[in-house]
Amino acid sequence: MGHDIVLETTAGRVGCWRADPVEAPRGGIVVVQEIFGVNAHVRSVADGYAAQGYVALAPAYFDPVEHGVELGYDQAGFARGKDLVNALGLDKAVAITDAGARLLRGEGLKVGVVGFCWGGTVALLANQRLGLPAVSYYGARNTGFLDHPLRAPMQFHFGELDPSIGAADIERHRRQYPDAQVFTYPAGHAFNRDVDPKAYDPASARQANRRALEFFASALE
Repeated sequence: MGHDIVLETTAGRVGCWRADPVEAPRGGIVVVQEIFGVNAHVRSVADGYAAQGYVALAPAYFDPVEHGVELGYDQAGFARGKDLVNALGLDKAVAITDAGARLLRGEGLKVGVVGFCWGGTVALLANQRLGLPAVSYYGARNTGFLDHPLRAPMQFHFGELDPSIGAADIERHRRQYPDAQVFTYPAGHAFNRDVDPKAYDPASARQANRRALEFFASALE
């Protein structure tokens, strides 16, 4: 369903997995990776949105630092991913998201963003800085940006058993953004990562995905 393209951004040329729906698209979605690169899981997320009628772009955010990164979910992969995140910086991540959104808008599409973990915070920043409707999955780094206003509809998903973001910080999201949708699940961190049996929670992932699709159907109508 998907294929590789090259995205021109202010951070440089970035590879991108593009997945197109079979019929006329109902909108476009930029998919923001976790810290492990655009691996098979991220490509499958993009393909899933395409199957629901959206043009989905998953930029390889680390390309300005290191091309073609696909990391495993082990200790070495986690450590390397953290280094790459720090080397890239959030400003460049937002710029790459903006380039993806501009490409989709140029095709006449309304655009939203969905991001996971580190990408969940990039999705929040895309809302705050770019005015894009966004869905943020378990973005623990969100807490550093909750004083900034939202500029578009916003949805958050958190695992109640996630050690990286506690109940008090989740409640801060609700207080700061009373008009946003904030959902919690009886799961840990990365509960949508269906290739990782240690993290994946099928029931929570299905419910969150259903809510995200409902959100985009409304926000991009």
